[in-house]
Amino acid sequence: MKISNETKIGALTAIAVTFLILGFNFLKGKTLFKTGTFFYAKYQNTKELKPSDAVFVNGFQIGNVYDLEASNDVSIILVTIKLKSYYQIPDNSIAEIESTILGSESIVITPGNSTSFLKSGDTIATRNSGNFLGSISEKLAPVADQLQGTLASLDTVLRNFNSVLDPATKGNLQGVIANLHKATSSIIVSASALENMMNQQSGALAHSLNSLDSFTGNLAANNQKITSTLDNIEKTTDNLSKADIDGAVNSLKTSVDKLDTVMAKLNSSQGSLGAMINDKELYNNLNNTVCSLNTLMDDLRVHPKRYVNVSVFGKKDKGNYLSKPLSDSTTPSKQ
Repeated sequence: MKISNETKIGALTAIAVTFLILGFNFLKGKTLFKTGTFFYAKYQNTKELKPSDAVFVNGFQIGNVYDLEASNDVSIILVTIKLKSYYQIPDNSIAEIESTILGSESIVITPGNSTSFLKSGDTIATRNSGNFLGSISEKLAPVADQLQGTLASLDTVLRNFNSVLDPATKGNLQGVIANLHKATSSIIVSASALENMMNQQSGALAHSLNSLDSFTGNLAANNQKITSTLDNIEKTTDNLSKADIDGAVNSLKTSVDKLDTVMAKLNSSQGSLGAMINDKELYNNLNNTVCSLNTLMDDLRVHPKRYVNVSVFGKKDKGNYLSKPLSDSTTPSKQ
């Protein structure tokens, strides 16, 4: 049987149209036969949601919008969701339509905490939310109101500031700024001096730290001597604590009392020493005895032959005897 070219072209055209329709539906998320896992969601406003829009859970795409059907009064729109495979979604999860800044829509499922999971053909709970710009506007509205109040307060402050800044106040403010400039100059000078002091090579603080380092080094070098000295001090204080200080003090007090008694007797005329110290007559007798002894010594020196005669032919000196000591032997000569 011979097939004409026109028949062949018609058949190829029909096949191409069929594949085109099937491919278009496939891109929209539809297949020729309704197989797989399907969930349903009911919305009052789908916000321009279209078939093949993505469905996300925790940022992961689990499926697409398969179809949208409206009721007779268009008050409720039934959205069919087709999952890529079966996922355990808690039955108290919520599906919400969200808009991006580019205007595309998607369904975001917020998982619940139930231990029971949705099955194919179940209806998931939904929640209406504003579009992207509406959400931003709602979030920025309180900020805008607060900013408006802040601007009003700032305007009031500026008006009060302008009213306060009269010529006298401006002059005082200029003086304050000049004093502030002087203060900052002084601070700069002080900072420079402090930097010089903190200099690691020539600063006073560096020298002080070096001296302190040397001191601590000497302490470390003489640690044994210091320890020995502290041990000696500890032994001395231990001996002092063990010493009978009260007994020594009592003995000293007794000795002082005895010395006081002896001194009292010396001041009195009792006893030999007391009589010698306090008797005027004894003093005069001793003085006369010393004077006579000086006279005898001077006479012996002036007339030695009178007392010692060693010459065979000489004669004894019988001159006048001294009656008192010579002036140069008892008292200094007067100029």
